[in-house]
Amino acid sequence: MYKYFPHTEDDLQNMLERIGVQSLEDLYADIPESIRFRQEYHLPEAVSEVEIRRAFQLLGSQNKQLTCFAGCGVYDHYTPAVIPQLLQRSEFLTSYTPYQAEISQGTLNYIFEYQSMMAELTNMDVSNASMYDGATAAAEAMMMAVAASKKANRVLVSGAINPKTLKVLQTYARHQNIQLEMLPVRDGITCLNDVKTELDKGNVAGVLVQQPNVTGIIEDFTGFADACHEQKALFIIDSVAADLAVLKTPGEWGADIAVGDGQSLGIPMSFGGPYVGYMCCTEKLIRKMPGRIVGMTKDNRGQRAFVLTLQAREQHIRRQKATSNICSNQSLTALFVTIYMSLMGKQGLKEAAELSYAGAHYLCDKLLETGHFTLANDKPFFNEFFVRYDGDADTLYQRFIDAGIMGGVRFEDGFLFAVTEKRTKDEIDNLVKIAAL
Repeated sequence: MYKYFPHTEDDLQNMLERIGVQSLEDLYADIPESIRFRQEYHLPEAVSEVEIRRAFQLLGSQNKQLTCFAGCGVYDHYTPAVIPQLLQRSEFLTSYTPYQAEISQGTLNYIFEYQSMMAELTNMDVSNASMYDGATAAAEAMMMAVAASKKANRVLVSGAINPKTLKVLQTYARHQNIQLEMLPVRDGITCLNDVKTELDKGNVAGVLVQQPNVTGIIEDFTGFADACHEQKALFIIDSVAADLAVLKTPGEWGADIAVGDGQSLGIPMSFGGPYVGYMCCTEKLIRKMPGRIVGMTKDNRGQRAFVLTLQAREQHIRRQKATSNICSNQSLTALFVTIYMSLMGKQGLKEAAELSYAGAHYLCDKLLETGHFTLANDKPFFNEFFVRYDGDADTLYQRFIDAGIMGGVRFEDGFLFAVTEKRTKDEIDNLVKIAAL
């Protein structure tokens, strides 16, 4: 019997009799014979497990594995080998939605731990149970700011935000009566004076910035939170999760909402997903936060137990009453990053971030030494940086590909390079050698 098709012939017959028909054919009696499909389905014959594995291996072998120096929101970080094994443990993979706590303690347990770790990583009061990805987390934060303000519907967005995130913001704003306005980029960063100018015009619900920004620059947000709060607007920071192990956290900047993608916490690049978006906020905004929130309590035996909390059922089943239409979470990938953070610990996260930082600065210095590259902006950067190239950038990019290297992201008239702890000195030197030709 197939695992996901458990009904026997007797079961099927009982169901048919219950609804008053004799056979499955009777269910389709109203469909004209002339449009019924009566031929054999064009499906291959069944094969063994060995054969299907071989087929997928042959298919996968057609992919060309490149040494990755690209980033722009997705990074080639190390994944501890034990994670895939722990993901499959049955005590975590309880099989029902967390609404019924008594049969979903495994899921609720790791979601609670995920929330606790993300709140600590961002230095915020609370975290939800995760979002679909970083871009939708930013869009939900935008809507959350408008919902919290009740009257204002303008949201200011830094021009130094990832273009992919911006497209999602624009899509959400178009259908939510939200006026999305871009803040100019001056010398590679967002200017506080521009923020204040727009805030003074009024009707601003929130200000959204990115750290590090799209070109890898570490921005200084001193005074941003105060300027926002003086005008009753929320301050939102979108950050790469792993970078927060060493950078100043959203909580330290005075942010009201912290969002971003958790892919950098060990999740493989996986051709673009699935990933996990995180959202954290201050305690006063918890009622406006979309998605699930898990709390810890004690059962009637005094043992630790976990439940969904602080949200009515209407949040998930009645669209007109909901804060958001987000009613589920990227549970498996949330478990993934929870295990990753548990294994790495604070020191491990910090060391991985420091290695990424050191590798990026080494690569930058070597590229500048070739005389063919110049930094677009002389600003501090973390593990990603944008350089302009004095030759044909498309030709150089193809040379990288031919050498088995994903040589950054083509960006305007240059390259956006990213380095993680996985990149070795030899790999970096090889890229520089090709770039110097």
